[in-house]
Amino acid sequence: MAARVDDLDIRDDFSLLIGGELVTGDNWLDVINPATEQVFARCPAASDVQLDAAIAAARSAFTGWSRLDYEARATYVKRYTALLAEHDDELVELLVREQGKPIAQARAELDSCLQQANDTVGLQIPVELLVEDDTHRIELHYRPLGVVGIITPWNAPAALALGSLSSAVYTGNTVVIKPSPYTPLTTLRMGELAREIFPPGVVNVVAGGDDLGRLLTEHPEVQKISFTGSVATGKKVLASAAPSLKRVTLELGGNDPAIVLDDADPKAIAKRLFFACFVNSGQVCMAIKRIYAHEDVYDELCDVLAEEARTAPYGDGLDPNNRLGPLQNKMQYDKVVDIFEETKRGGARILAGGDIPDRPGYFLPPTYVTDIDEDSRLVREEQFGPIVPILKFKDPEDAIRRANDTRYGLSGSVWTTDSERGKDIAKRLEVGTAWVNQHRAISAYVPFGGAKESGMGRQHSVLGLKGYMEPQVISVTNQGSGERNVIR
Repeated sequence: MAARVDDLDIRDDFSLLIGGELVTGDNWLDVINPATEQVFARCPAASDVQLDAAIAAARSAFTGWSRLDYEARATYVKRYTALLAEHDDELVELLVREQGKPIAQARAELDSCLQQANDTVGLQIPVELLVEDDTHRIELHYRPLGVVGIITPWNAPAALALGSLSSAVYTGNTVVIKPSPYTPLTTLRMGELAREIFPPGVVNVVAGGDDLGRLLTEHPEVQKISFTGSVATGKKVLASAAPSLKRVTLELGGNDPAIVLDDADPKAIAKRLFFACFVNSGQVCMAIKRIYAHEDVYDELCDVLAEEARTAPYGDGLDPNNRLGPLQNKMQYDKVVDIFEETKRGGARILAGGDIPDRPGYFLPPTYVTDIDEDSRLVREEQFGPIVPILKFKDPEDAIRRANDTRYGLSGSVWTTDSERGKDIAKRLEVGTAWVNQHRAISAYVPFGGAKESGMGRQHSVLGLKGYMEPQVISVTNQGSGERNVIR
Protein backbone atom coordinates (compact mmCIF):
# COMPACT_ATOMS: atom_id res chain seq x y z
CA MET A 1 0.00 0.00 0.00
CA ALA A 2 1.26 3.50 -0.79
CA ALA A 3 -0.13 6.70 0.66
CA ARG A 4 -0.08 9.91 -1.36
CA VAL A 5 1.49 12.75 0.61
CA ASP A 6 2.49 16.12 -0.85
CA ASP A 7 2.03 14.72 -4.37
CA LEU A 8 4.67 12.06 -3.77
CA ASP A 9 4.15 8.33 -3.50
CA ILE A 10 5.19 7.48 0.03
CA ARG A 11 5.67 3.80 0.74
CA ASP A 12 4.23 2.88 4.14
CA ASP A 13 3.83 -0.90 4.12
CA PHE A 14 6.42 -1.61 6.83
CA SER A 15 5.78 -3.22 10.20
CA LEU A 16 7.47 -3.84 13.51
CA LEU A 17 8.08 -7.46 14.51
CA ILE A 18 7.08 -8.19 18.10
CA GLY A 19 6.57 -11.70 19.43
CA GLY A 20 6.11 -13.17 15.96
CA GLU A 21 3.46 -10.62 14.98
CA LEU A 22 3.76 -7.79 12.47
CA VAL A 23 2.37 -4.68 14.13
CA THR A 24 2.09 -0.99 13.43
CA GLY A 25 1.91 1.95 15.82
CA ASP A 26 0.49 5.37 16.53
CA ASN A 27 3.63 7.25 15.49
CA TRP A 28 5.66 7.21 12.31
CA LEU A 29 9.19 7.88 11.08
CA ASP A 30 9.73 9.61 7.75
CA VAL A 31 12.59 8.15 5.72
CA ILE A 32 14.50 10.40 3.31
CA ASN A 33 16.26 9.33 0.14
CA PRO A 34 19.62 11.11 0.54
CA ALA A 35 20.08 11.31 -3.23
CA THR A 36 16.94 13.46 -3.59
CA GLU A 37 16.40 14.88 -0.08
CA GLN A 38 12.78 13.74 -0.42
CA VAL A 39 10.73 11.57 1.91
CA PHE A 40 10.07 8.35 0.00
CA ALA A 41 8.76 6.08 2.78
CA ARG A 42 7.62 6.00 6.36
CA CYS A 43 7.48 3.30 8.97
CA PRO A 44 5.95 2.82 12.42
CA ALA A 45 7.89 4.09 15.42
CA ALA A 46 7.59 1.78 18.43
CA SER A 47 6.20 3.13 21.68
CA ASP A 48 7.66 2.43 25.11
CA VAL A 49 4.90 -0.14 25.62
CA GLN A 50 5.78 -1.89 22.37
CA LEU A 51 9.45 -2.01 23.33
CA ASP A 52 8.48 -3.62 26.63
CA ALA A 53 6.36 -6.13 24.71
CA ALA A 54 9.25 -6.97 22.38
CA ILE A 55 11.62 -7.54 25.30
CA ALA A 56 9.02 -9.64 27.11
CA ALA A 57 8.49 -11.74 23.97
CA ALA A 58 12.24 -12.27 23.63
CA ARG A 59 12.49 -13.24 27.28
CA SER A 60 9.65 -15.72 26.95
CA ALA A 61 11.17 -17.30 23.83
CA PHE A 62 14.61 -17.59 25.42
CA THR A 63 13.92 -20.72 27.47
CA GLY A 64 12.98 -22.91 24.52
CA TRP A 65 15.46 -21.39 22.10
CA SER A 66 18.44 -21.69 24.45
CA ARG A 67 17.76 -25.40 24.96
CA LEU A 68 18.29 -26.14 21.27
CA ASP A 69 21.76 -27.30 20.33
CA TYR A 70 24.11 -25.35 18.09
CA GLU A 71 23.30 -27.46 15.06
CA ALA A 72 19.57 -26.82 15.35
CA ARG A 73 20.05 -23.07 15.80
CA ALA A 74 22.49 -23.03 12.85
CA THR A 75 19.81 -24.63 10.69
CA TYR A 76 17.42 -21.76 11.45
CA VAL A 77 20.05 -19.16 10.58
CA LYS A 78 20.90 -20.88 7.28
CA ARG A 79 17.23 -21.09 6.34
CA TYR A 80 16.95 -17.39 7.12
CA THR A 81 19.94 -16.38 5.02
CA ALA A 82 18.58 -18.47 2.15
CA LEU A 83 15.29 -16.59 2.37
CA LEU A 84 17.09 -13.25 2.44
CA ALA A 85 19.02 -14.31 -0.66
CA GLU A 86 15.71 -15.01 -2.43
CA HIS A 87 14.72 -11.39 -1.75
CA ASP A 88 18.10 -9.89 -2.56
CA ASP A 89 16.95 -7.58 -5.37
CA GLU A 90 14.24 -6.08 -3.19
CA LEU A 91 16.55 -5.63 -0.21
CA VAL A 92 19.36 -4.14 -2.30
CA GLU A 93 17.10 -1.53 -3.90
CA LEU A 94 15.62 -0.63 -0.53
CA LEU A 95 19.09 -0.29 0.94
CA VAL A 96 20.17 2.05 -1.86
CA ARG A 97 17.08 4.24 -1.52
CA GLU A 98 17.37 4.71 2.23
CA GLN A 99 21.15 4.66 2.65
CA GLY A 100 22.37 6.11 -0.63
CA LYS A 101 25.34 3.83 -1.42
CA PRO A 102 25.82 2.68 -5.03
CA ILE A 103 23.88 -0.39 -5.98
CA ALA A 104 27.03 -2.50 -6.47
CA GLN A 105 28.16 -1.67 -2.93
CA ALA A 106 24.68 -2.39 -1.56
CA ARG A 107 24.71 -5.80 -3.22
CA ALA A 108 28.21 -6.45 -1.91
CA GLU A 109 27.04 -5.55 1.60
CA LEU A 110 24.15 -7.98 1.43
CA ASP A 111 26.17 -10.78 -0.17
CA SER A 112 29.01 -10.45 2.34
CA CYS A 113 26.76 -10.41 5.39
CA LEU A 114 24.89 -13.50 4.20
CA GLN A 115 28.21 -15.31 3.77
CA GLN A 116 29.41 -14.00 7.13
CA ALA A 117 26.30 -15.31 8.89
CA ASN A 118 26.60 -18.73 7.27
CA ASP A 119 30.26 -18.95 8.23
CA THR A 120 29.53 -17.82 11.78
CA VAL A 121 27.11 -20.65 12.46
CA GLY A 122 29.77 -23.13 11.41
CA LEU A 123 32.08 -22.12 14.24
CA GLN A 124 32.44 -24.46 17.22
CA ILE A 125 32.42 -23.43 20.88
CA PRO A 126 33.55 -26.60 22.66
CA VAL A 127 33.58 -27.26 26.37
CA GLU A 128 37.12 -26.56 27.62
CA LEU A 129 38.70 -29.11 29.97
CA LEU A 130 40.68 -27.22 32.62
CA VAL A 131 41.58 -29.93 35.12
CA GLU A 132 41.28 -33.71 35.09
CA ASP A 133 42.91 -35.95 37.69
CA ASP A 134 41.94 -38.86 39.94
CA THR A 135 39.58 -36.74 42.02
CA HIS A 136 38.48 -33.75 39.95
CA ARG A 137 37.17 -32.81 36.56
CA ILE A 138 36.76 -29.11 35.93
CA GLU A 139 35.24 -27.82 32.71
CA LEU A 140 34.62 -24.36 31.31
CA HIS A 141 31.24 -24.07 29.63
CA TYR A 142 29.63 -21.12 27.86
CA ARG A 143 25.93 -20.50 28.30
CA PRO A 144 23.74 -17.92 26.54
CA LEU A 145 23.00 -14.67 28.35
CA GLY A 146 19.33 -14.10 27.55
CA VAL A 147 17.88 -11.12 25.71
CA VAL A 148 20.35 -9.21 23.53
CA GLY A 149 19.57 -5.67 22.42
CA ILE A 150 21.13 -4.82 19.04
CA ILE A 151 21.44 -1.16 18.05
CA THR A 152 22.71 -0.52 14.53
CA PRO A 153 23.83 2.64 12.68
CA TRP A 154 22.87 4.06 9.31
CA ASN A 155 26.02 3.34 7.27
CA ALA A 156 25.63 -0.46 6.84
CA PRO A 157 22.20 -1.39 8.24
CA ALA A 158 21.86 -4.81 6.63
CA ALA A 159 25.34 -6.11 7.44
CA LEU A 160 25.46 -4.84 11.00
CA ALA A 161 21.99 -6.10 11.88
CA LEU A 162 22.53 -9.58 10.43
CA GLY A 163 26.03 -9.91 11.86
CA SER A 164 24.95 -9.35 15.45
CA LEU A 165 21.66 -11.23 14.98
CA SER A 166 23.35 -14.38 13.70
CA SER A 167 25.98 -14.36 16.46
CA ALA A 168 23.40 -13.77 19.18
CA VAL A 169 20.82 -16.37 18.15
CA TYR A 170 23.41 -19.00 17.22
CA THR A 171 24.77 -18.82 20.77
CA GLY A 172 21.28 -19.32 22.18
CA ASN A 173 20.12 -15.78 22.87
CA THR A 174 17.02 -14.00 21.65
CA VAL A 175 17.17 -10.49 20.22
CA VAL A 176 15.51 -7.10 20.00
CA ILE A 177 16.95 -5.09 17.12
CA LYS A 178 16.64 -1.31 16.84
CA PRO A 179 17.96 0.15 13.57
CA SER A 180 18.89 3.78 13.05
CA PRO A 181 15.88 6.05 12.50
CA TYR A 182 17.64 7.25 9.33
CA THR A 183 17.73 3.74 7.79
CA PRO A 184 15.07 1.52 9.41
CA LEU A 185 13.48 0.02 6.32
CA THR A 186 15.88 -2.72 5.22
CA THR A 187 16.09 -3.99 8.79
CA LEU A 188 12.31 -3.95 9.21
CA ARG A 189 11.93 -5.89 5.99
CA MET A 190 14.54 -8.37 7.21
CA GLY A 191 12.42 -8.67 10.36
CA GLU A 192 9.33 -9.45 8.33
CA LEU A 193 11.24 -12.26 6.63
CA ALA A 194 12.62 -13.49 9.96
CA ARG A 195 9.02 -14.07 11.05
CA GLU A 196 8.77 -16.83 8.41
CA ILE A 197 11.75 -18.70 9.85
CA PHE A 198 12.28 -18.22 13.60
CA PRO A 199 9.92 -19.21 16.42
CA PRO A 200 7.90 -16.25 17.76
CA GLY A 201 9.90 -13.95 20.01
CA VAL A 202 13.37 -15.16 19.01
CA VAL A 203 13.83 -12.16 16.68
CA ASN A 204 12.08 -8.85 17.33
CA VAL A 205 12.61 -5.62 15.38
CA VAL A 206 11.47 -2.20 16.57
CA ALA A 207 12.12 1.19 14.98
CA GLY A 208 12.41 4.48 16.81
CA GLY A 209 14.61 7.37 17.78
CA ASP A 210 17.35 7.90 20.33
CA ASP A 211 14.96 7.70 23.27
CA LEU A 212 13.93 4.18 22.29
CA GLY A 213 17.58 3.18 22.14
CA ARG A 214 18.19 4.57 25.61
CA LEU A 215 15.24 2.63 27.01
CA LEU A 216 16.57 -0.55 25.40
CA THR A 217 20.02 -0.10 26.94
CA GLU A 218 18.54 0.68 30.36
CA HIS A 219 15.98 -2.13 30.43
CA PRO A 220 16.60 -4.57 33.30
CA GLU A 221 15.41 -7.60 31.25
CA VAL A 222 18.09 -7.05 28.59
CA GLN A 223 21.27 -8.94 29.43
CA LYS A 224 23.56 -7.57 26.69
CA ILE A 225 23.80 -4.65 24.30
CA SER A 226 25.58 -4.92 20.97
CA PHE A 227 26.07 -1.36 19.71
CA THR A 228 27.75 -0.02 16.59
CA GLY A 229 28.06 3.73 16.21
CA SER A 230 29.92 6.83 17.28
CA VAL A 231 32.26 7.11 20.25
CA ALA A 232 30.05 9.73 21.89
CA THR A 233 26.91 7.56 21.67
CA GLY A 234 28.86 4.47 22.70
CA LYS A 235 29.84 6.17 25.94
CA LYS A 236 26.16 6.95 26.60
CA VAL A 237 25.25 3.31 25.92
CA LEU A 238 27.91 2.17 28.38
CA ALA A 239 26.60 4.57 31.03
CA SER A 240 23.01 3.42 30.50
CA ALA A 241 24.03 -0.23 30.79
CA ALA A 242 26.06 0.30 33.97
CA PRO A 243 23.25 0.24 36.59
CA SER A 244 22.31 -3.35 35.67
CA LEU A 245 25.90 -4.36 34.76
CA LYS A 246 24.66 -5.79 31.48
CA ARG A 247 27.29 -7.04 29.09
CA VAL A 248 28.24 -4.63 26.31
CA THR A 249 30.01 -4.92 22.98
CA LEU A 250 30.84 -1.53 21.46
CA GLU A 251 32.13 -1.22 17.90
CA LEU A 252 32.78 2.52 17.65
CA GLY A 253 34.41 5.01 15.34
CA GLY A 254 37.88 5.04 13.90
CA ASN A 255 40.48 7.39 12.47
CA ASP A 256 42.35 4.74 10.52
CA PRO A 257 45.84 5.57 9.31
CA ALA A 258 47.46 4.10 6.22
CA ILE A 259 51.28 4.26 6.19
CA VAL A 260 52.80 4.07 2.70
CA LEU A 261 56.50 3.18 2.91
CA ASP A 262 59.28 4.31 0.60
CA ASP A 263 59.37 1.02 -1.34
CA ALA A 264 55.66 0.99 -2.17
CA ASP A 265 54.51 1.32 -5.79
CA PRO A 266 51.92 4.14 -5.86
CA LYS A 267 50.43 3.09 -9.19
CA ALA A 268 50.02 -0.51 -8.04
CA ILE A 269 48.17 0.40 -4.84
CA ALA A 270 46.23 3.50 -5.95
CA LYS A 271 42.90 1.83 -6.70
CA ARG A 272 42.91 -0.19 -3.48
CA LEU A 273 43.83 2.85 -1.40
CA PHE A 274 41.18 4.96 -3.09
CA PHE A 275 38.43 2.42 -2.49
CA ALA A 276 39.50 1.95 1.14
CA CYS A 277 39.16 5.71 1.59
CA PHE A 278 35.91 6.35 -0.24
CA VAL A 279 33.79 3.19 -0.18
CA ASN A 280 30.29 4.27 0.90
CA SER A 281 31.53 7.87 0.45
CA GLY A 282 33.89 7.40 3.39
CA GLN A 283 31.06 6.50 5.75
CA VAL A 284 32.73 3.36 7.08
CA CYS A 285 34.20 3.04 10.56
CA MET A 286 37.27 1.22 9.21
CA ALA A 287 37.77 3.32 6.09
CA ILE A 288 41.16 4.97 5.67
CA LYS A 289 40.85 8.43 7.23
CA ARG A 290 44.52 9.55 7.05
CA ILE A 291 47.34 8.64 4.66
CA TYR A 292 50.98 9.00 5.74
CA ALA A 293 53.25 8.78 2.67
CA HIS A 294 57.04 8.58 2.68
CA GLU A 295 58.67 11.58 1.02
CA ASP A 296 60.18 9.34 -1.69
CA VAL A 297 56.73 8.29 -2.97
CA TYR A 298 54.66 11.23 -1.71
CA ASP A 299 54.41 13.27 -4.92
CA GLU A 300 53.62 10.30 -7.13
CA LEU A 301 51.08 8.96 -4.65
CA CYS A 302 49.35 12.33 -4.49
CA ASP A 303 49.17 12.42 -8.31
CA VAL A 304 47.73 8.92 -8.78
CA LEU A 305 45.20 9.23 -5.94
CA ALA A 306 44.07 12.63 -7.21
CA GLU A 307 43.53 11.11 -10.64
CA GLU A 308 41.45 8.30 -9.13
CA ALA A 309 39.32 10.89 -7.33
CA ARG A 310 38.86 13.12 -10.39
CA THR A 311 37.67 10.23 -12.56
CA ALA A 312 35.32 8.56 -10.05
CA PRO A 313 31.69 9.26 -10.98
CA TYR A 314 29.33 10.02 -8.12
CA GLY A 315 25.57 10.48 -7.94
CA ASP A 316 22.37 8.54 -7.29
CA GLY A 317 23.25 5.05 -6.10
CA LEU A 318 20.60 3.50 -8.34
CA ASP A 319 22.67 4.51 -11.38
CA PRO A 320 25.10 1.58 -11.83
CA ASN A 321 27.68 3.92 -13.39
CA ASN A 322 28.25 5.78 -10.13
CA ARG A 323 31.06 4.64 -7.82
CA LEU A 324 30.06 6.95 -4.95
CA GLY A 325 26.70 8.01 -3.61
CA PRO A 326 25.57 10.79 -1.28
CA LEU A 327 26.22 11.23 2.40
CA GLN A 328 23.39 9.55 4.22
CA ASN A 329 21.77 12.42 6.11
CA LYS A 330 21.85 16.19 6.39
CA MET A 331 23.42 16.21 9.84
CA GLN A 332 26.41 14.23 8.57
CA TYR A 333 26.54 16.25 5.37
CA ASP A 334 26.64 19.53 7.29
CA LYS A 335 29.40 18.18 9.56
CA VAL A 336 31.59 17.12 6.65
CA VAL A 337 30.98 20.41 4.80
CA ASP A 338 31.96 22.29 7.95
CA ILE A 339 35.21 20.29 8.23
CA PHE A 340 35.91 20.91 4.56
CA GLU A 341 35.34 24.65 4.80
CA GLU A 342 37.56 24.84 7.89
CA THR A 343 40.22 22.86 6.04
CA LYS A 344 40.17 25.35 3.15
CA ARG A 345 40.37 28.30 5.52
CA GLY A 346 43.41 26.69 7.13
CA GLY A 347 45.32 26.85 3.86
CA ALA A 348 45.34 23.18 2.90
CA ARG A 349 45.98 22.37 -0.76
CA ILE A 350 43.12 20.64 -2.57
CA LEU A 351 44.46 17.88 -4.81
CA ALA A 352 41.09 16.74 -6.20
CA GLY A 353 37.46 17.45 -5.50
CA GLY A 354 36.67 20.19 -3.05
CA ASP A 355 33.62 21.61 -4.81
CA ILE A 356 30.21 21.50 -3.19
CA PRO A 357 27.79 20.74 -6.02
CA ASP A 358 24.67 22.86 -6.40
CA ARG A 359 22.18 20.04 -6.81
CA PRO A 360 19.61 18.12 -4.76
CA GLY A 361 21.00 15.40 -2.54
CA TYR A 362 23.72 15.27 0.07
CA PHE A 363 26.54 14.96 -2.45
CA LEU A 364 30.22 15.76 -2.07
CA PRO A 365 32.92 14.66 -4.52
CA PRO A 366 35.84 12.48 -3.40
CA THR A 367 38.41 14.94 -2.12
CA TYR A 368 42.10 14.61 -1.25
CA VAL A 369 43.95 17.43 0.52
CA THR A 370 47.55 17.96 1.55
CA ASP A 371 49.75 20.61 3.17
CA ILE A 372 47.48 20.40 6.18
CA ASP A 373 48.26 20.98 9.83
CA GLU A 374 48.49 17.83 11.96
CA ASP A 375 46.23 19.44 14.57
CA SER A 376 43.43 20.25 12.12
CA ARG A 377 39.99 18.73 12.57
CA LEU A 378 40.37 16.69 9.39
CA VAL A 379 43.40 14.91 10.84
CA ARG A 380 42.31 14.69 14.48
CA GLU A 381 38.62 13.79 14.09
CA GLU A 382 36.75 11.02 12.32
CA GLN A 383 35.36 12.91 9.32
CA PHE A 384 33.16 10.00 8.14
CA GLY A 385 32.90 11.48 4.69
CA PRO A 386 34.68 11.73 1.30
CA ILE A 387 37.60 13.98 2.26
CA VAL A 388 40.99 12.49 3.20
CA PRO A 389 44.33 14.15 4.05
CA ILE A 390 47.68 12.94 2.66
CA LEU A 391 50.59 13.74 4.97
CA LYS A 392 54.32 13.42 4.32
CA PHE A 393 56.91 11.69 6.51
CA LYS A 394 60.62 10.99 6.30
CA ASP A 395 61.29 8.62 9.19
CA PRO A 396 59.01 5.57 9.68
CA GLU A 397 59.35 6.09 13.44
CA ASP A 398 57.74 9.50 13.00
CA ALA A 399 54.93 8.00 10.91
CA ILE A 400 54.19 5.42 13.59
CA ARG A 401 54.15 8.09 16.30
CA ARG A 402 51.78 10.31 14.32
CA ALA A 403 49.54 7.41 13.35
CA ASN A 404 49.19 6.44 17.02
CA ASP A 405 48.64 10.01 18.22
CA THR A 406 44.86 9.69 18.41
CA ARG A 407 42.16 8.64 20.85
CA TYR A 408 40.93 6.18 18.22
CA GLY A 409 42.30 2.69 17.68
CA LEU A 410 40.04 0.72 15.37
CA SER A 411 42.32 -0.35 12.54
CA GLY A 412 45.15 0.72 10.26
CA SER A 413 47.36 -0.49 7.44
CA VAL A 414 50.93 -0.49 6.12
CA TRP A 415 51.74 -0.54 2.38
CA THR A 416 55.09 -1.90 1.19
CA THR A 417 56.72 -4.43 -1.13
CA ASP A 418 58.47 -5.95 1.90
CA SER A 419 55.75 -7.78 3.80
CA GLU A 420 57.98 -8.62 6.78
CA ARG A 421 58.94 -5.00 7.17
CA GLY A 422 55.28 -4.09 6.90
CA LYS A 423 54.38 -6.63 9.55
CA ASP A 424 56.96 -5.20 11.97
CA ILE A 425 55.45 -1.73 11.62
CA ALA A 426 51.86 -3.03 11.73
CA LYS A 427 52.55 -4.68 15.10
CA ARG A 428 53.36 -1.26 16.53
CA LEU A 429 50.10 0.38 15.49
CA GLU A 430 47.79 0.86 18.49
CA VAL A 431 44.74 -0.61 16.80
CA GLY A 432 42.47 -3.63 17.03
CA THR A 433 43.35 -4.75 13.49
CA ALA A 434 46.50 -3.89 11.52
CA TRP A 435 46.68 -4.94 7.88
CA VAL A 436 49.62 -5.09 5.48
CA ASN A 437 48.94 -4.23 1.81
CA GLN A 438 45.19 -4.35 2.38
CA HIS A 439 42.49 -2.54 4.32
CA ARG A 440 38.94 -3.44 5.41
CA ALA A 441 39.60 -7.20 5.10
CA ILE A 442 37.28 -8.93 7.58
CA SER A 443 36.02 -12.46 8.05
CA ALA A 444 33.67 -14.46 10.23
CA TYR A 445 36.73 -16.37 11.44
CA VAL A 446 38.72 -13.30 12.53
CA PRO A 447 37.84 -11.14 15.56
CA PHE A 448 37.19 -7.46 14.86
CA GLY A 449 37.01 -4.56 17.29
CA GLY A 450 38.81 -1.50 18.51
CA ALA A 451 41.47 -0.37 20.95
CA LYS A 452 41.40 2.89 22.93
CA GLU A 453 38.08 4.72 22.40
CA SER A 454 37.18 2.71 19.31
CA GLY A 455 35.30 0.10 21.28
CA MET A 456 35.05 -2.73 23.76
CA GLY A 457 34.90 -6.43 23.00
CA ARG A 458 35.04 -8.12 19.62
CA GLN A 459 32.65 -9.20 16.90
CA HIS A 460 33.11 -12.29 14.69
CA SER A 461 35.13 -15.46 15.33
CA VAL A 462 34.85 -17.71 18.38
CA LEU A 463 36.10 -14.82 20.49
CA GLY A 464 33.22 -12.68 19.29
CA LEU A 465 30.68 -15.44 19.88
CA LYS A 466 31.89 -15.88 23.45
CA GLY A 467 31.02 -12.22 23.99
CA TYR A 468 27.36 -13.26 23.69
CA MET A 469 27.77 -15.90 26.39
CA GLU A 470 28.59 -16.23 30.08
CA PRO A 471 31.56 -18.42 31.03
CA GLN A 472 30.54 -21.02 33.60
CA VAL A 473 32.90 -23.34 35.49
CA ILE A 474 31.55 -26.82 36.20
CA SER A 475 33.70 -28.42 38.89
CA VAL A 476 33.05 -32.05 39.84
CA THR A 477 34.70 -33.93 42.71
CA ASN A 478 34.47 -37.70 42.79
CA GLN A 479 32.42 -39.03 45.67
CA GLY A 480 34.55 -39.93 48.67
CA SER A 481 37.61 -38.08 47.47
CA GLY A 482 37.31 -35.46 50.18
CA GLU A 483 37.41 -31.70 49.91
CA ARG A 484 40.32 -29.76 48.47
CA ASN A 485 40.31 -26.00 48.45
CA VAL A 486 43.34 -25.72 46.22
CA ILE A 487 43.45 -27.58 42.90
CA ARG A 488 46.80 -27.95 41.23
